[in-house]
Amino acid sequence: MTPDQYCHEKAAPAGSSFHYSLLFADAPRRRALTALRAFCCELNAVVGATADENAARIKLAWWRTEINALFSNNPQHLVTRALAPALSAYQLPQQHFDDLIDGAEMDLLQTRYLDFIALERYALLSGSAATACAVKICGGVDEQEHRFPQMFGLALRLSRIIRSVGEDARQGRVYLPVNELQQFHVPVADILNARSSENFVPLMQFQYARAIGYFDQALAALPFAHRQTQRPTLILATINRALLGEIQADGFKVLQQRTSLTPIRKLWLACKTRISG
Repeated sequence: MTPDQYCHEKAAPAGSSFHYSLLFADAPRRRALTALRAFCCELNAVVGATADENAARIKLAWWRTEINALFSNNPQHLVTRALAPALSAYQLPQQHFDDLIDGAEMDLLQTRYLDFIALERYALLSGSAATACAVKICGGVDEQEHRFPQMFGLALRLSRIIRSVGEDARQGRVYLPVNELQQFHVPVADILNARSSENFVPLMQFQYARAIGYFDQALAALPFAHRQTQRPTLILATINRALLGEIQADGFKVLQQRTSLTPIRKLWLACKTRISG
């Protein structure tokens, strides 16, 4: 199996949102974006599939060493070997990859976040760092226009938190800020035990509105002239916004189920975004 084949199987299976975001990217960018996504999947697997915290720490330390090797032109893993051509082609900085590992380590250290300031720091490390790399790969956005990847990364991470509340709770993690749970009178025990209440929907509506706000801020920060090059990121944004809309329309039943869009709808959204921008 080649590095690119491994990354494709890991990160871009047919029917996934990421798969549809790549439909209109050229081959080199598609390979680079897939390798980037595969790296994020490797980190997620360490945190989500490793029950032993010490073993997870060892694995993350290995990945930190491997990133150093990647930027020293000596990658060993299939993912980092697939990433290697993108470093110089798209001027990807090592700091973004270090930030992603820092975000994964935060998942090992924390299962609760006191307020949104704390959650935002995690989301910037685990979400915006990857988005910053993706934006550089797609091209067209100037270095000083950092607000777009920052806001877009936050929006994607908050979307993931909303749709995975129940799934995360079953792993003992509650990303919804503690002070907001208190504000809406939703005990953390309700989240952990998948007990919905009349207060849960207003809490989730608040989370939904904030995520949509970040999507709006991201789009506003992207110059219209750059929307063609950023088509993969815009398609991913469109699909995630549509998914949030489905979750809202269904009454935020995220404690009991995981909502998804059909492949045909994702394809339609991708094509629509390509045309409209």
